[in-house]
Amino acid sequence: MLTRTIAIHYVRAALRGAVRRGHCAGEFLGPAGIGEALLADERARVTPAQYTKLVQTLWEVLDDEFMGLGPQPSKRGTFPTMCLLAVHCASLDEALRRGLAFYALFDVRPVMALGERDGAAAFTLDAAGVDDPDRFLVESLLVLWHRFSSWLIGRRIPLRGVDLAYPEPPHAAEYHLIFGAPLRFGAPTTTLRFDTRFLRMPVVQDEAALKRFLRGSPAELLSRRDYGADTSSQVRRILGGGVVGLDNVAARLGVSAPTLRRKLAAEGTSFREVREQLLRDQAVAGLVRGGESVEELALRLGFSEASAFHRAFKRWTGSSPGTYRAGGG
Repeated sequence: MLTRTIAIHYVRAALRGAVRRGHCAGEFLGPAGIGEALLADERARVTPAQYTKLVQTLWEVLDDEFMGLGPQPSKRGTFPTMCLLAVHCASLDEALRRGLAFYALFDVRPVMALGERDGAAAFTLDAAGVDDPDRFLVESLLVLWHRFSSWLIGRRIPLRGVDLAYPEPPHAAEYHLIFGAPLRFGAPTTTLRFDTRFLRMPVVQDEAALKRFLRGSPAELLSRRDYGADTSSQVRRILGGGVVGLDNVAARLGVSAPTLRRKLAAEGTSFREVREQLLRDQAVAGLVRGGESVEELALRLGFSEASAFHRAFKRWTGSSPGTYRAGGG
């Protein structure tokens, strides 16, 4: 199970607009199987399925794909309609420009634009007038448009960098997992940058494929890295395939163990940290999914006894396995 769990920060941020409109958080957390108790712990995580249900419920109840965070709603169905227009274009450049022209008809905020300079394409968001203190809407739109662009041409678009026009937040460690690119906080504008050659590539998708793409939204926003070029992602995939031990993983990558340690350190992580994150995500998913006891799950994840698993899970998430099994209640 390689899918990453999602930090509770993004759950709280997604709820902000609805709560501001007078809704109760439990109205959305209940259908998603997320207990309100989890909101109080910074280390808590949710599964992609829980997060998807949460956001889909927000869209439905608020009739707003911007979840109450924009100065005006983006009615449900706006993004799928834009996708339908874009999927029939010849190139990515044409698709993005058609999509942005469609959104411009509604004078929505944030304002999105596409430009080119010195061989780099720049997808920019201007969030002026948007009451989004968590920058959740801005970051979600950045990731969604990047994933949609990669999907349109059928290949990953590596980002040259991500400029964010605000200070580095406390949860900045999540950003590398989401964007997979060098980050610059406090930049003049909020911009994704990538090589312009991708703009010239043909659109290879069709309407049938679009239906499948939209079905998984918005889990793709924060849960699954499709970049995969960095060392930590490669290590995670190998560990998820059942390979154990630093030496064995290094051999699979064709490098020595010291070299692997250095590569991971350069990315700000370690072999132990990658392994712990994978175990954490597998544990959260297993508890939410059910079907096996805590003892069985602990054994499947390689713990010699349930008590060791309890201690590790408490360290990872701030809660007991039982709290997650009960939906956080």
